[in-house]
Amino acid sequence: MEASEKIKEAALLLLKDLIKTPSFSKEEAHTAAMIGSFFQLNGIPYHRKGNNIWAVNRHFDPLLPTLLLNSHHDTVKPNKGYTRDPFNPVVEKGKLYGLGSNDAGGCLVSLIATFTYYYDQHLPCNLIMAATAEEEISGKNGIESILPELPPLELAIVGEPTEMHMAVAEKGLMVIDAIVSGKAGHAARDEGINAIYEALDDLTAIRHFKFKRQSGYLGPSKVTATVIQAGSQHNVVPDQCTYTLDVRLTDAYSHQEALDELEAVLKAKLVPRSLRLKSSHIDPAHPIVRAGEKLGMKSFGSPTLSDQALIPYPSIKIGPGDSARSHTPDEFIWVEEIHEGIALYIKLLQAYFSTIKNTK
Repeated sequence: MEASEKIKEAALLLLKDLIKTPSFSKEEAHTAAMIGSFFQLNGIPYHRKGNNIWAVNRHFDPLLPTLLLNSHHDTVKPNKGYTRDPFNPVVEKGKLYGLGSNDAGGCLVSLIATFTYYYDQHLPCNLIMAATAEEEISGKNGIESILPELPPLELAIVGEPTEMHMAVAEKGLMVIDAIVSGKAGHAARDEGINAIYEALDDLTAIRHFKFKRQSGYLGPSKVTATVIQAGSQHNVVPDQCTYTLDVRLTDAYSHQEALDELEAVLKAKLVPRSLRLKSSHIDPAHPIVRAGEKLGMKSFGSPTLSDQALIPYPSIKIGPGDSARSHTPDEFIWVEEIHEGIALYIKLLQAYFSTIKNTK
């Protein structure tokens, strides 16, 4: 029950090719074609929508439940701290360097290798492998755009670098534009209502604000003021001050519930930019969680956002690599992490298949 050396080597070569090919969010056309060619060379038919590629197992049966394997092939842009060519996939002392190697190329090719391993087998559930776009910006042309093309899902496994620990919950995100109104006046006279001063009360409240409910896995939700703008010239009392709130939500709150708590203590008019990026949580008794526990995998709550936020089905986040390396200069992944990732993904699915067989 192990992937062949050929599958492992093919995964590593694919990752090197992906690193060589720039694939910033919304600019992933070439890596999408590359992944499609990989499936084609392995005799696996695939589908493409935009820059998203997906394939289904050979013996797909619409009467069976369906499991989605998903990771992304877009990257952020390299930062100025790089000392290496971010598009040159060099292996040194067991480390594969390159932009996207850790986030989330290692996860992506490990999942593709796992899908390839199981592709021809008769399974107790269907498998879909989706390599998706725009994850780094939570774009609408990524995973969200292909979900209507897929059958209803029993489960999704999202590949992100977690050191192969199992994220069973993930914080969601709500960005809020806050508008505080005052009244314009001349700065030299005692007139007008200064919107900046009005906003100070809100900012003090935000600094000390604590949401009432906490999550067992994720702890408290959190709100942070991150941007503020007001005024047009030095001698005019500003009649408006706007600020931005970054709200990281746990599974203890819906977006609306969190918004209601904030509105109760702030003067500003609060306008959420989006309610799409929801927190996720899977039942601890779910077969995939039990399967992971049998393999000794640790469960945890993840503070970082992924495509889990856009998948309205039970999901876990797990993959080779370390989240702390993501978006850092001279990004890398250990080659052995990829090999171990493939092996553990295969074992996790095998344990999951056994679990769901035993519950029938």
